[in-house]
Amino acid sequence: MIRDRHALTLSLGILFALGAGAAVADARPRLTGEAELADMLKDRVAGKPVDCIELPMASSSTVIDKTAIVYQVGSTYYVQRPRSGAESLDSDDVLVTRLHSSELCSIDTVELHDRTGGFWRGFVSLDKFIPYTRPRKPATAG
Repeated sequence: MIRDRHALTLSLGILFALGAGAAVADARPRLTGEAELADMLKDRVAGKPVDCIELPMASSSTVIDKTAIVYQVGSTYYVQRPRSGAESLDSDDVLVTRLHSSELCSIDTVELHDRTGGFWRGFVSLDKFIPYTRPRKPATAG
């Protein structure tokens, strides 16, 4: 009986220590939007801004809180820093885009909807898209 209590106390101590470690890990400060974007683009170089992207070709979009929307088209990341409304960007929101063609352009707007309730939270007015690609490696002589 005493041995069982000792094992139970030891098990509870281990579980508590593991739980405390998880709490400490969760307590790490989140990156700012700018820092998160810089981390995402760290091995890429900016190209010439473009007015439109082919939205159906985008394999994903990532909302960077209060900063930008990043659309991935192939291996290129197109960074969209809205002209207005960027402070409303929240990674928990769903982007609702109404297209009049297959392109998403700098004159368009994107609505922000709450992910859980689906209610409208605001919108962003788009600006030019800045493509970021990985630099080409120089050819080596063989």
